[in-house]
Amino acid sequence: MPNNNQAKKRIRQDAKRNLRNRMAKSEIKTLTKSALQAMEDGDKEKATSLTRAVQIKLDRAAKKSTMHKNTAGRRKSSIQRRLAAFLKTQ
Repeated sequence: MPNNNQAKKRIRQDAKRNLRNRMAKSEIKTLTKSALQAMEDGDKEKATSLTRAVQIKLDRAAKKSTMHKNTAGRRKSSIQRRLAAFLKTQ
């Protein structure tokens, strides 16, 4: 347990940041799944727009240190490769 006000405040701040980071990561996962589902359904426009939205969210997460910049880059690359393969087959 914290013994001083500074430690108590740090715990409160950490809890808020943890929640904010979890929400951002969850949103990224949800959008990624939606984009992949759109690719499976054959919807070019929806897949393209969702992929773009995922990339924006990943950039923001990396900028705010919610996730490491290399992790964000790897995920962006992965979904972009999937989109390119999908568009090539259409």
